[in-house]
Amino acid sequence: MAPILHFFVISLSCSFLFVLSQDSQQSLYHNPRPRPPPISPSKPNLLVLPIQQDASTGLHWANIHKRTPLVQVPLLLDLNGKHLWVTCSQHYSSSTYQAPVCHSTQCSRANTHQCFTCSDSTTSRPGCHNNTCSLMSTNPITQQIGLGELAQDVLAIHSTHGSNLGPMVRVPEFLFSCAPSFLVQKGLPNNIQGVVGLGHAPISLPNQLSSHFGLKRQFTMCLSRYPTSNGAILFGDIYDPNNNNYMHNSLDVFHDMVYTPLTISHQGEYFMQISGIRVNKHTVVPINKNPSVLSSSSYHDDQGGEVWGAMITTTNPYTVLHHSLFEAVTQVITSYMPKQSRVNAVGPFGLCFDSRKISAGAPSVDFVMDIKNNVVWRISGENLMVQAKNGVSCLGFVDGGMHTRAGIALGARQLEENMVVFDLAKSRVGFSSNSVKSRGKTCANLFDLNNPHQDP
Repeated sequence: MAPILHFFVISLSCSFLFVLSQDSQQSLYHNPRPRPPPISPSKPNLLVLPIQQDASTGLHWANIHKRTPLVQVPLLLDLNGKHLWVTCSQHYSSSTYQAPVCHSTQCSRANTHQCFTCSDSTTSRPGCHNNTCSLMSTNPITQQIGLGELAQDVLAIHSTHGSNLGPMVRVPEFLFSCAPSFLVQKGLPNNIQGVVGLGHAPISLPNQLSSHFGLKRQFTMCLSRYPTSNGAILFGDIYDPNNNNYMHNSLDVFHDMVYTPLTISHQGEYFMQISGIRVNKHTVVPINKNPSVLSSSSYHDDQGGEVWGAMITTTNPYTVLHHSLFEAVTQVITSYMPKQSRVNAVGPFGLCFDSRKISAGAPSVDFVMDIKNNVVWRISGENLMVQAKNGVSCLGFVDGGMHTRAGIALGARQLEENMVVFDLAKSRVGFSSNSVKSRGKTCANLFDLNNPHQDP
């Protein structure tokens, strides 16, 4: 018995040493990356990203959890941005960062075929490798562009099974761009380190999340007007097939949604068709009969046909109108306001009033999508009038001049406190026909985003 036991112990020891030797050789020759922390075991149906408003600019931003170990990275929200980009030249530390080799599968997925060479080739670091893929990034406020390195790293985001934050889940090889640092030096809110793009593009945040987790190609946005409270973006299907109910505490808001066709431009921007503008339910101008607006608003769809419409954007703090539309709308609104109430305009606005003399408020403005079925986006109250300074209220529309990117560009102010659903699977956009505040709610209290979260 003793010789058998002795032989067993020796065999086990040799096996252990052999495995240990193999692991050592693998570490020596393959230099494997440290394993990321375990992913949440349950597959999420819905993801949630808290969104905040910057008080000084009126723009919206989010803390994105990235890298290993995870850190929060503050990024500007760009509804039409093509990808997520950050500056990597300083303070980027992650054990899971990788720069895909030029002409690799990752580069093809990002639709980039140009190789990148770092000008400072003496030291490899995040954002500075040779023979990698290049990716052009844009500051959506200044329109500056910069060439950077395609990269991949861990991204984590909260799951949710209702109105509360759930455990975080990971995308271990999320593609993004390490952009040059000058892109964040102008136009962006303080401390912002880049941009998170939600546009219709291969490696935008919604596309990568839906691809990795198998989510429905849909995201829902509710932006808060108040810098002290969070709004949110939900990725995935807001409808729960298990109990035939919406997955949060605001059924009435979602049951009141109206939908209109969503069109995607060649640049991946979101447009919706608008046939006219009404003030107090009276038509101001039918856009489809206005040649100057049509030429400004038109673009080509995927079939090559010319269409026109309104761009939806989060990087304009306020709605921008083509000059001819702005003139028509402001003339009609002025006719509804008390005489002697108009005061000198406060930039960037073009129409302002003495707040004390317009106690009855301003008329509502409707963007008409489908006149036959009365599908309209109604803008009124705080979504329409902005307190520009003490005692002065201004129309929250900006004159964009004669050469605008779109005849109408719906801005962040008009999106705030509205539920907006981008249903990419069905090529439609849905919105609450009235502000959620009309139902005694806000975007902040639709979701309990202060729950302690469970790290992955």
